[in-house]
Amino acid sequence: MLDYHLHLWPHSESSVWYQLDQIAAYCDEAATHGVHELALTEHANRFTDVMSVVGPFWQKLGHEPTSQVMADYFDWHSRNSLDEYVTLAQRAKDEGLPVKIGLEVDYVRDQMSDVAELLAQYPFDVLIGSVHWLGTWAFDDIDNSVQMHEWSVRDVDQCWADYTIALEELAAANAVDVLAHVDLIKVAGHVATNPSDYWDLMANAAQQADVSVECSSAGWAKPVGEQYPAAGLLDRLVARGVTFTTASDAHRRERVGERAGDLADLLEARGVSQLASYTQRQRTMVAMRHG
Repeated sequence: MLDYHLHLWPHSESSVWYQLDQIAAYCDEAATHGVHELALTEHANRFTDVMSVVGPFWQKLGHEPTSQVMADYFDWHSRNSLDEYVTLAQRAKDEGLPVKIGLEVDYVRDQMSDVAELLAQYPFDVLIGSVHWLGTWAFDDIDNSVQMHEWSVRDVDQCWADYTIALEELAAANAVDVLAHVDLIKVAGHVATNPSDYWDLMANAAQQADVSVECSSAGWAKPVGEQYPAAGLLDRLVARGVTFTTASDAHRRERVGERAGDLADLLEARGVSQLASYTQRQRTMVAMRHG
């Protein structure tokens, strides 16, 4: 099994955010779940290098009720060096740990080509793409009352439509290799009247861009209580010949590789026996289960 969606949170309260022993602990935990290959994919928005290219887009959207929340979010999170992160990931590889150098590339409207140009300068093995906000609305920030209030004043079908358009742009930009938690818009438990309409568009976007799609256990721990992607979307992706990675979207060690076996069961039930592995952003197919 693979786990292609791992974040590195602060090692301690010191100024050193990333440590080799943290990565080693992730690898040890993964092995207990039969996971033999990890992709380190911290969010791109945590790095000042990336945000200097993107710029403070939330300032252009100051009329939105969530703009100040987003400004505060980036002020807190975007403090780190992409160079240091990549250097550490490369060191982990050099030490023989079973990791890939990756990044979770956060969607920003009309700026994916600029982000891709920056990231092309680094030796990434895999880039996974995700949509976490629409304008300044972080629709998946389930712990923030301001962001969650928007679900009570917005039309859910329109939210799904806007998310799908963003996902289509992200896929078409050729900036990433994998689409992460492809139906994340459902995270808070709000589902479109006819989700199949959007599943078709999401699956088409992945197929046309020839990207893999992440099958993730993270949704089981969210209000929606369902893996990403939903069964109906998963069926559509399989029918279109889309390849998959598996992921736990782990933000802490004890979640690494969580329910990896359940993900394998979901995929095998649909005839999928191989996963997409990436090296230097080139895809190869490997057996889903070893031994």
